[in-house]
Amino acid sequence: MLKPAPAVLRRLLSRYADARITLALEDSPEVRLELENVSFTLCVATATRNIKDALAAADDMLAAAPCAPAAATTAGARAGTAAA
Repeated sequence: MLKPAPAVLRRLLSRYADARITLALEDSPEVRLELENVSFTLCVATATRNIKDALAAADDMLAAAPCAPAAATTAGARAGTAAA
């Protein structure tokens, strides 16, 4: 199974949390659609069939992901930008 990059999982989890919070504040078709879309995408990304399992799998994947030092990540991003 291909595993999504930790940044992708974090972005999806953030979108999911935002949609849940927004839905609690304003129940609209657009917000429900966003929640449905991001839930589906989390399930696909984690190879699960429901959002409860997807959230648990995403947490497990992030816990197991190697952590890159912030300085190395920033330096790598700068080097990649300079080369482009």
